[in-house]
Formats: sequence, structure tokens, C-alpha cells
Amino acid sequence: MEIIFFLLPVTLLLAIFFLISFFWMAKSGQYDDLETPCRRILFDDQKKQIINVQNNENSNKEKV
Repeated sequence: MEIIFFLLPVTLLLAIFFLISFFWMAKSGQYDDLETPCRRILFDDQKKQIINVQNNENSNKEKV
């Protein structure tokens, strides 16, 4: 019975801690977008290639 008097407050404190941390993360935008970050790496190279092509075209225009 004595262990319940110890475990109950500890459990409640842990639950309150996780609840507060969840609300803090939700408020800061941690859970806003779940799909894009995992797919962004698949399209990252395309963006770099497009930027490189545009930079090459701009540098060729400046030389002429």
C-alpha cells in the first residue's frame, strides 16, 4: 500500500510533463506537416539541377 502513495504522484507528474510537452510541440508547429519532410529528399536533386541550369543560362547571357 505504501508503494501506491509513491507511484501515484510520480505517475501523475510524468503524465503532466508529457502532456505539457505535447502541447508545447504542437504549438511550435512540430506536427504541422507529416508528409512533406519524408518526401523532400526524393525531389531535392531536381531542384538543385534546375537551379544549376538557370545559373548556367544566366552566366552564358552575361558573357555574350
